[in-house]
Amino acid sequence: MGNRRLVAERRKTNPAVLGGMIAVVIGGAGFGAYALFGGGAVADSRTQSTSSSADDKAKDVKTGPLSATEVTSAAREFLTAWQQGKVTAAAAATDDATAAQTLLTGYTKDAHIKDVTLTAGPRTGDKVPFSVKGTVSYKGTSKPLAYDSSLTVVRRAEDGKPLVDWHSAIVHPDLKDGDTLVTGESGTPPVKALDRDGGELTEAEYPSLGSVLDGLREKYGEKAGGKAGVELQVIRGKESKEAELSDKSLLELSKGTPGTVKTTLSPAMQAAAEKQVADRPKASVVVLRPSTGEILAVANSSHGFNTAFQGSLAPGSTMKVITSSLLIEKGLASADKQHPCPKYFTYGHWKFQNDDKFEIKGGTFKASFARSCNTAFISQAPELDNDSLTKQAQQVFGLSMNNWSVGVPTFDGAVPVQSQAQMAASLIGQGGVRMNPLNMASVSATVKTGTFKQPYLVAPTVDNRTLATASRSMSAATLSQLRELMAYTAAYGTAAEAMSGVVGDVGAKTGSAEVDGQKKPNGWFTAYRNDLAAAGVVQAGGHGGDTAGPIVAALLKMGG
Repeated sequence: MGNRRLVAERRKTNPAVLGGMIAVVIGGAGFGAYALFGGGAVADSRTQSTSSSADDKAKDVKTGPLSATEVTSAAREFLTAWQQGKVTAAAAATDDATAAQTLLTGYTKDAHIKDVTLTAGPRTGDKVPFSVKGTVSYKGTSKPLAYDSSLTVVRRAEDGKPLVDWHSAIVHPDLKDGDTLVTGESGTPPVKALDRDGGELTEAEYPSLGSVLDGLREKYGEKAGGKAGVELQVIRGKESKEAELSDKSLLELSKGTPGTVKTTLSPAMQAAAEKQVADRPKASVVVLRPSTGEILAVANSSHGFNTAFQGSLAPGSTMKVITSSLLIEKGLASADKQHPCPKYFTYGHWKFQNDDKFEIKGGTFKASFARSCNTAFISQAPELDNDSLTKQAQQVFGLSMNNWSVGVPTFDGAVPVQSQAQMAASLIGQGGVRMNPLNMASVSATVKTGTFKQPYLVAPTVDNRTLATASRSMSAATLSQLRELMAYTAAYGTAAEAMSGVVGDVGAKTGSAEVDGQKKPNGWFTAYRNDLAAAGVVQAGGHGGDTAGPIVAALLKMGG
């Protein structure tokens, strides 16, 4: 933060500007003495106006980027009021006073957090990080609480006033808008989650499993025979529940008695998956056992939201596995027969093209699949019904019916019925199609075994639940050709470099999905080897063979 200076006396005027920093002392229950906010030129935060006319007042409304002083002053006003327990004043320093007052009031009354000390860090642009220290007290039991958060200052359009841009995550980074903090006797007993070998699974050892463990507790806490303790918890609001986020424990004041839940996770595979995604921003991967549907590993480099299970992303060309099965079944394509792959194909008033505008003259469908030719698939759109792809995904691959029962919350894929250009785009994994690595690992598993087996993390025998099924399987002829396409792609196509050294009965497909406002596409990769199937995505990473491919291939090499 550079040189720090502390002001030794209380001030009623604005704090002095000292060497590009602002130092403050708040009396009473305030911040105490600490250095606040670094960087940049500063100016007097007061707005002077000598005109009484409405026009002159309108001219005095500040616009444009916020100055360093405006950011620090707005942040200081909010943090000081919050620490002093002046909830109304703190809420008024935000751009959503109603939501802010509700959550800040609950911070004390419902979460039972007291003796709060807020310490700001160096300002970066319009953002100010700060640390929180306090005490959670409930019925004679107390524990210290400490965490880091941040806020962003924005300018209100109507009067130019700098205000804190309100989001619930300001109060605690695990909060989504609409969530609340509550301390009390937990309604759900804790669980002790075990791997397939009987070892305990912890977030400390496997950072990706935080949301998975929360989901296991929510579903099996009471069924597993545990007894609830006293905890500080995030209670999810409507939007979070719609996103299938589970309530989350932040601090345990008194221990409950956990029940035990055994999962299908392999400790060796889980550790390897964690390592593979750790150095790649926004990477996710899932590994399955095709013969049973057991989930062996799930990992995300970004923790907090389980993208691998709950993500809803366009899968790009990995969707061509499902589309190919459809085209082969309908006699619109055959692995070794010639198939058109022009530079462009127009359908529904959209002009589609291939990566780098390539074309394959006189090539086979297998060549188009291996090189991921978009127009080879788009060109068949006129021969399909609007619901053809939707039915194929549901009836053969068990997707897009919202009926999987994995043991924790999941998104089961979406292949909506669409028309015209959007239907054509769906054939190559764009349009309205949405998937995650769990879904796409299941697609490869279905190709490997020939029959959809719903993935699961907890055996159905634990709670006698019924797993989802598909209404039909591919014909033997279709399945044989689809395996040929994936094997050829793994050996000679866009997946060949990543799959080098992966031996046995193998197949793979790469994918890249364009996202609006994103410079690089999301890179996808799905593959199988013997009795392992895996899929991964690296968001904004680039081509799937270069990004997600090495992650998936490394895990497939471990066994199967």
